[in-house]
Amino acid sequence: MATAALSASTRTDTGKGVARKLRAGGKVPAVVYGHAREPLSLSLDRRELERLLDRVAAASTVIDLAIDGASRRTLIREVQRDPVRRVILHVDFLELVAGEKVTVEVRISYEGTPAGVKTGGGIFEEVLHDLEIEVDPANIPEKFVVDISELQIGHSLHVSDIALPEGVTLITDPIVTICICSAPREEVEPVVAAAAAAAEPDAAAEPELIRKPKEGDEEPAEPAS
Repeated sequence: MATAALSASTRTDTGKGVARKLRAGGKVPAVVYGHAREPLSLSLDRRELERLLDRVAAASTVIDLAIDGASRRTLIREVQRDPVRRVILHVDFLELVAGEKVTVEVRISYEGTPAGVKTGGGIFEEVLHDLEIEVDPANIPEKFVVDISELQIGHSLHVSDIALPEGVTLITDPIVTICICSAPREEVEPVVAAAAAAAEPDAAAEPELIRKPKEGDEEPAEPAS
């Protein structure tokens, strides 16, 4: 189980205006909910939060949230960002309780080089990056390691090929493909410029007029005798 620590302060004022003032002061509004309690409004330091999100898998890392001296074990449930500037606007935390299972997404880590890539020049593609599971918070895996070294061209692996630890319940459909080794793409031979040019009429040549002269057309002059 991956864990990290983060500090927070409670706040009593809410609303869009309050949130804007917090962000202007280098803070991020947040809320923690769950365990049959009323949601608690929080304020986080933006830089501390950004450093944390840069180094952990937010969806599956248990965050020890220090709130005014008291600690709560939580999971980040949502991080709202500005669609243009990508700055963090708001964070939702879910409080965890031992014995109460939670649904999380855990990263899939592919290790090794497929045999089809080594010997046949195949192309390896990751189709699925995360696996959704239900698990006790104390047993959340940091990642699922998948060995792809035996993967041949034209073969694929599926969710059902991943070994799950005891106590983990799979949510993702077992038949879903997680990765595939495809055949190398064939290169199309370039068209030879000379052959293409030979197939086209000479643009510099004058076209031949093939029609009978109409009445009124100027007749060609007779050669002088």
